[in-house]
Amino acid sequence: MRYIGRFFGWIFSALVLASLMGVLVVGGVVWSYSKDLPDTEELADYRPNTLSRVYSGEGRLLDEYVRERRVFVPFDEIPPVVWQAFVSAEDGSFFEHPGFDAVGIVSAGLDAARGGRLRGASTITQQVVKNFLLDGRREVERKIQEVILAVRIESLLTKEQILELYLNEIFLGENSFGIVAAAANYFGKSLEELTPQEAAYLASLPKAPSNRHPVDDAETAMFWRNNTLRLMGEQGYLTPEEVETAQAAPLLSVQGGDYAPLSSTRPGRDYFSEEIRRQMSDRFGTDELLTGGLTIRATVEPDIQEAAAAALRAQLVEYDRDRLGYRGPLDNIAEDLAEEGADWRSALRATRGVRDVPEFHMAVVLELESDAAVIGIEGIADPADGQHRLYVRDFQWARPRLEGTSLGSAPDSPDDILDVGDVILVAEGRNEEGTFTNWNLRQVPELNGAFMVMDHRTGRVLAMQGGFSYDASSFNRATQATRQPGSAFKPFVFAAALDAGMTPNSIILDAPFVLEQPGQPTWRPKNYSGADSFNGPTLMRVGLERSLNLMTVRIADDIGMDVIADYAEDFGIYEDMGEFLPMSLGAGETTLFRMISAYAMFANGGQRVEPTLVDRVQDRFGNTIYRHDQRGCEGCDDSTYSQQPEPHIYSTAERTMSRITAFRLISMLEGVVDRGTARSLADLPVPLAGKTGTTNESRDAWFIGFTPDIVAGCYIGFDTPRGMGRGGTGGSMCGPVFRAFMEDYLEINPADPGRFQPPEGVDVIKMDRTSGARLPDDTTSGDWVYEVFPLGEAPAVGAAAIQRGVSSSGSGRTFDLNDLPATVANDIYIPPTTTGTVAVPGANAGGGAVTVAPIPAPPADLDDLGSGGLY
Repeated sequence: MRYIGRFFGWIFSALVLASLMGVLVVGGVVWSYSKDLPDTEELADYRPNTLSRVYSGEGRLLDEYVRERRVFVPFDEIPPVVWQAFVSAEDGSFFEHPGFDAVGIVSAGLDAARGGRLRGASTITQQVVKNFLLDGRREVERKIQEVILAVRIESLLTKEQILELYLNEIFLGENSFGIVAAAANYFGKSLEELTPQEAAYLASLPKAPSNRHPVDDAETAMFWRNNTLRLMGEQGYLTPEEVETAQAAPLLSVQGGDYAPLSSTRPGRDYFSEEIRRQMSDRFGTDELLTGGLTIRATVEPDIQEAAAAALRAQLVEYDRDRLGYRGPLDNIAEDLAEEGADWRSALRATRGVRDVPEFHMAVVLELESDAAVIGIEGIADPADGQHRLYVRDFQWARPRLEGTSLGSAPDSPDDILDVGDVILVAEGRNEEGTFTNWNLRQVPELNGAFMVMDHRTGRVLAMQGGFSYDASSFNRATQATRQPGSAFKPFVFAAALDAGMTPNSIILDAPFVLEQPGQPTWRPKNYSGADSFNGPTLMRVGLERSLNLMTVRIADDIGMDVIADYAEDFGIYEDMGEFLPMSLGAGETTLFRMISAYAMFANGGQRVEPTLVDRVQDRFGNTIYRHDQRGCEGCDDSTYSQQPEPHIYSTAERTMSRITAFRLISMLEGVVDRGTARSLADLPVPLAGKTGTTNESRDAWFIGFTPDIVAGCYIGFDTPRGMGRGGTGGSMCGPVFRAFMEDYLEINPADPGRFQPPEGVDVIKMDRTSGARLPDDTTSGDWVYEVFPLGEAPAVGAAAIQRGVSSSGSGRTFDLNDLPATVANDIYIPPTTTGTVAVPGANAGGGAVTVAPIPAPPADLDDLGSGGLY
């Protein structure tokens, strides 16, 4: 018995020693591999790469900016069937183990020792460690570190938090990072819409997403999906009946054509969302935009955007068809069609084209007949009675382009301009009842332009169309094209004159103007109507209505180009405007975006406005990190009501001009529409003010107009500047675009915006539009117009207008126009280097003296600009 006792004592001692040694060894291993491990605390502040999304004001998804297609979703918003599927497939004991599965690790080790495949035996917690803190290698050292970190994480986070990290980070194929992206990419659904079999399929993907494609690897995918369903039943998450039903269901997917992808319901990238991308990248950085999960609320109004795009496109198409002829197909895929078993639909779908113009359809020429081309049209099935045909009688406009700008004869047969395999654009022809009649040939216009709409009170850009088609050209002509505004710049010269003391009924000389500088070409601006057309002394208001260049130059010469430049820079038209007289006629280059923003300050009564395409930006946690609206509010912080006045919102914007100057300018620009260069728009049923602009040789055409609630503008021109030919003026080119847009806009917003209201503290009187004299208040006939004056400063009834060509405050030129004739036949030439008093040719003996002083010479490169803006 003694020896037996000693034996068991020895066994016990050995076990104790072995246990101690085991503890020491394990402790040593843990201590050794715990050195320099990543900090698990960073998982508590986990911020995955998450896509950013752009929404319209009513919550419509407009675009996504993405590096990894991941949308983070908290655990309490994940449907149980989804996380249950992943737990069943990946880690059935997830809610019981301390972070690692000892039995699984031992089993994996024995398999490897027998020469089997090395398995990971990783729990979900270990996979979180691998995905977030370690790399994916399977060396023993890494597995030990995984276990150590997994235990630490289990003490730091709840099971739900660990599962949340896993489900949002895991890669599931098809560029799907996380379960939200996978549900959208495979099934076109949100998580809430997934069926058990769909959730089970997603849960089967983590181990081998590239080998379980729902179409290419359908049999393998079905096997693992059903295996996951079986495990969900064994875990008690599904009943046997639910398992059987789900396993019998087919594997339907977006890839198999069974579901429409979510992207099909989302507009493609366009000029508006691309400009947001550029601006947000500048503000927050590209990385934050692509990975920060930002929520961006755009200012765009989709209906207004569609109206703006349609109006611009219609004008560009009309001009292109009438003048520029046919320039050939987008592409030719004859070789693809010739391959055995080729499908024209697949070949056409793989071709880059124009798919963002609702009226246009991509098509391919399949066969040429004597009077028609047989075509296949993308997205449209062949008619029941045969094939689609494009008849030659319906594209007689498509004259081939010859050398230079000349055009050939209209086609007699389809093969005159078409070949088999040509990728073309077609549009439906319809009769007055809206019934389809035929297919028409179309093309992307060579002429291009932009249209933009803004709320001038807030600066919110409601629409921006930067060209005919974003698919055809992503260059945004509203924000990136710098062009001469021509006469559209003139209101800023007149604004400076009004602030300098002139009034709309001041009389200015419209007569020849010559500028000579030593060593420089002579500059002789002229009015649009010709070199010999002058009006003599003319009301300032009438000069703007008729867009008189000579009057504008005289005003600029009077008040000084330094003052004009300050105005242009203050209104944001130019950053550094040259102080040269041709610039007063719009010879400098700027963008439509800048011009619209500047006109908004006229329309809103002279307050500075900051244009924006974004109302608000929120980070991934819903915190607002940018808000455009900077208005102040009295009483908005009150949490309870205690008989206090209602909250008062007020503007904090600074003033760019006086209210009186702004209203006078509005009134003058209303005259441009009622009687001047934009009179084709006078019948629109809304108060409208605006200004046309046309540059030399009709290279650039503009119109910018505003109502009491919006400002909108159009620019049209060739991307490589060249003349647009006869009728290429702002009124003829941009006027129809503005009209078409306003007709749609007034249907979208039928509310009456009211009229432009004069500011407080003024006298509103009637003035004669010919003489500028004040008329009696009861005048009802004749050619008169309302003018405003500060209280007590209005002229007496019958008082004549102030006659002045210039004032003494500018470069030194001063005229006394009392004795000047209505028409001056000779050039009024004043050498710019002359000082003192000189004679004015054509003046009567009783007056005509002028005092002059030198003005800056224009640079040599302004020589080819002529007068800048003509009309």
